[in-house]
Amino acid sequence: MRIQAYLTFDGNCQEALNFYSEIFNADVTNRITYEDKKIDVPLSFRNKLQHAELKGKGIHFMAYDASPDTPLTQGSNMHMSVDITTKEEAEDIFNDLCKRGTIHHQFKEREWGYFGRCTDKYGINWMVNCNC
Repeated sequence: MRIQAYLTFDGNCQEALNFYSEIFNADVTNRITYEDKKIDVPLSFRNKLQHAELKGKGIHFMAYDASPDTPLTQGSNMHMSVDITTKEEAEDIFNDLCKRGTIHHQFKEREWGYFGRCTDKYGINWMVNCNC
């Protein structure tokens, strides 16, 4: 069994995946747009992503831009969790993720190691852990 996250964006999926690819040194793969699909979306939305994946060492998730008629509500019921082996790398990743976002828990030492929680500029919730 494998459980995998599938993130939904409001028209800025490619921008978000580019942002994450830099932070996690990963590649955007399987990039499919709404272009030439028999789906009722506006012409201005045809270049948006119907499906894409971010793949790298230790990371793999899928993402897409919800079509304009799909309700999209940002909520707090899902977090992406990242486990890093060094404090320095974990802190750097946390700081990159929270740029222009919201910090909920500063990255600092906790009972189990180092931890920080934030919502990035795209509304995705992140927990960064380092048990070091």
